[in-house]
Amino acid sequence: MTTLPQRAGRRCHNTLNPMHSCVYFSPDLGKEFGELGIEDPSAVYFAARGAALGTVGAGTVTSTFYNFNHALVARHLPHVWSGITPEAALGARLRAADSTLRRVLGEEVVASREMEEAARLALRAAEACTRHARPLYAAHADLAVPDEPHLAFWHAATLLREHRGDGHLAALLSAGLDPLEALVSHSATGKGMAPRWILATRGWRRTDWDGAVERLRSRGVLDAEGDLTHAGTALRAELEEATDRMDAAPYEHLGADDVARLTELGRGFLFVAASAGAFPDDLVARG
Repeated sequence: MTTLPQRAGRRCHNTLNPMHSCVYFSPDLGKEFGELGIEDPSAVYFAARGAALGTVGAGTVTSTFYNFNHALVARHLPHVWSGITPEAALGARLRAADSTLRRVLGEEVVASREMEEAARLALRAAEACTRHARPLYAAHADLAVPDEPHLAFWHAATLLREHRGDGHLAALLSAGLDPLEALVSHSATGKGMAPRWILATRGWRRTDWDGAVERLRSRGVLDAEGDLTHAGTALRAELEEATDRMDAAPYEHLGADDVARLTELGRGFLFVAASAGAFPDDLVARG
């Protein structure tokens, strides 16, 4: 029996996840990897996020990242590991996280007691994460916690993000949504990544997108205009609720008061970061 207010864990996640992901939109990440000889944005992303898994090939990354076209992943992996090691990639990612957070939050926030508190709370929540059937979380859980509070906070946000993400993939599989159908239906909620961003970064073509739309229409998930039907809305809601159930442990472990406090702190950081241009303006959009 949960002791938390309904969706409290999800609300907390929604403030922490963007603070994890802002690094992948940061020019600092490309700069760090460019100095290692990796310049293609897709290669940078696969190396940066997949490095915790080791020198894996395209199959492992396609399976754990879920919504990328395998052909795009195979274009860069395992070739990227012929030029850099996973350890070098992890170092570059952490340096990018450091410079990005300092830039979008400011030195005062980075050095604040609130940042120390957020790092402590987020790390305590992550103590209750579980490794079984969660490959991206488990790989990151084997990494050392950085000493500096803002990087410890980013590391904890990464753990919590990948823990929830691994669970969400199980929910997508259970719902029978393939990688592109998951993206299309999420975009239709108005909260997902804009289609142009998906097509530019996930390796899919417009014909692939249109095919997924037609499959979802045939299942009654989308209507003729491409909007979610009542059944589609219910499906997306159940996906999130199933993910909540699989991701409850960290927030139950933290407790209602500290979850509320971590959410408050994360929301404050997120507002500052967004105001500083941490995310593209057109990242979330319909159509």
